[in-house]
Amino acid sequence: MDEPLRFHIDEIRFSERDVVLRLPFRFGAATVTSCPQVYVQARIRFADGSTSQGCAAEMMIPKWFDKNTALSNEDNFQQLRDALLAARAAYCADTSARTAWQHFAHHYQALLDQGAAAGLNPLAAGYGPALLDRAILDALLLKLNCSFAAGMSANLAGIVVRGSGLAGDLCDFDMARFLSLQMPRKQIAARHTVGLADAITQADKPAGEAMDGLPASLEAAITRYGHRHFKIKLSGNTEADMARLTAISHALEGVARVITLDGNEQYASAGAFADFFTQFTSDPQLAPLLACTAFVEQPLRRDQALAQDVSALAKHIPLLVDESDATLDAFVQARALGYTGVSSKSCKGFYKSVINAARCAMWNASSPGAPCFLSGEDLTMQAGLGVQQDLALVSWLGLAHVERNGHHYVNGLMAAPEAEQQNLLLAHDTLYEYSFDAVRLRIKGGQIALGSLDTPGFATGQADGQISWDAMRSFY
Repeated sequence: MDEPLRFHIDEIRFSERDVVLRLPFRFGAATVTSCPQVYVQARIRFADGSTSQGCAAEMMIPKWFDKNTALSNEDNFQQLRDALLAARAAYCADTSARTAWQHFAHHYQALLDQGAAAGLNPLAAGYGPALLDRAILDALLLKLNCSFAAGMSANLAGIVVRGSGLAGDLCDFDMARFLSLQMPRKQIAARHTVGLADAITQADKPAGEAMDGLPASLEAAITRYGHRHFKIKLSGNTEADMARLTAISHALEGVARVITLDGNEQYASAGAFADFFTQFTSDPQLAPLLACTAFVEQPLRRDQALAQDVSALAKHIPLLVDESDATLDAFVQARALGYTGVSSKSCKGFYKSVINAARCAMWNASSPGAPCFLSGEDLTMQAGLGVQQDLALVSWLGLAHVERNGHHYVNGLMAAPEAEQQNLLLAHDTLYEYSFDAVRLRIKGGQIALGSLDTPGFATGQADGQISWDAMRSFY
């Protein structure tokens, strides 16, 4: 393989647009009704003086990165802006020409340390580089006229663990071979999120809510999209959860193929979750639901998840870390405690997904016992750049299903100008559709077609990503 291109980072710009949810999304103790979405543009410069520009986008979800109830939603938004600004300052001040991976690796620990000094936890501090790295890789791939899948398999980002100071457990792992063996999927199942505030049947739907013709209940979503994969949020209140799971089980009877449960950090201890799980597994009405349940996501609070051994519970159901996967080495710690799964989530950085996927391959090849796995999870990912880049990532990783919820809680690309919507539809005519006065994610038979993501760049196709940049507000 040729030496990966090195480059300087000349400029990074940020823009925002507000996204209003058509349905309230409740997870844990938080309910989201609106949220900014941030867009990043990065310009990189090569040794010959030529430049290339790339972009990325992500929602700024409150009360996920930092669940401190003393902080307002606006406080949470500002935390993420601060993380972006810190990452920009670091990346742009670096005078060395580096590969895409080296730009990430060189600043990784320093940005976490700087964030900690500013009161940001690792999830919040990591939000900045997570977006910058995507925009930077997009610029590189556009320069090389190469798709994300082809570029990752050829290791154009230059991922080399040895000598980077990161993920030392992979120093002897053949990363280049692992990358080259990935086989992107042509389609992927959308795992539908059932939020805590969601109506199960149309009879449960509050009068006057979401009168837009789109599904407002679980049953209606199944009818419209053909879902067979589901993610069910738990509240931590066993009595309430058991009643809700019973109602959901009736709605999913004869429909569900795969179910995951999301504990959303609602349990203080492994024992508390074990009490719920005992009731769940012993209720005959929930036997069909249990038979389809693949794993449980992050049942314990993040301050306890990596402090308690869950091996006994993991013998009965695979457990996955999400919020506790805050640093590059968190999955190594979690595995020692009994967890076998970890989430791939774009807001945590695509390099982290790659590193954790490599770990799963290494551990599964060398160790007996329960297989380790990566699961694609969502943070209300929106149609446009965000969903395209996340789908390109999980497709290349070969995942069979991914949690998708942005299409249910938000009315497609309604927040974007008409020209942007139509340009994205033209560029991705099988990924999107036009219906109910907006361009939106197209899901048929529970599946999302991914063919249009085989395009130059990180699922963008061109430097501006088809985005109406002048229709957004800039910050700093």
